[in-house]
Amino acid sequence: VQLQACGGGLVQAGGSLKLSCAASGRTFSSYNMGWFRQAPGKEREFVAAVSWTAGNTDYTDSVKGRFTISRDNAKNTVYLQMNSLNSEDTAVYYCAAGGAWSGSYVYTDSYRYDYWGQGTQVTVSS
Repeated sequence: VQLQACGGGLVQAGGSLKLSCAASGRTFSSYNMGWFRQAPGKEREFVAAVSWTAGNTDYTDSVKGRFTISRDNAKNTVYLQMNSLNSEDTAVYYCAAGGAWSGSYVYTDSYRYDYWGQGTQVTVSS
């Protein structure tokens, strides 16, 4: 599976962005999909994930109520809608795929993910 993330950019605090991650490969729909981010000087952290089946989702506490992850298996794409952005959301955002055939389970640990996109920069100005 190859992943290509896009949609990052510069936005003012309080604004919105929608990230997209297009996947190649015929088994995209079988993977748990996640978004992670890494801010300068910090470790990569989990942001959101969606399960293979049932559309179960999970979010890190700091983005709950502001971010929404979704997937369109027909388009082999996963999205991250980000609203009410603040400066702490500034980071490089990575999409990832892992846990093939994991059913409704949602993975939040990075070691569960086998494939990673190249990252897209999100910068929030205050």
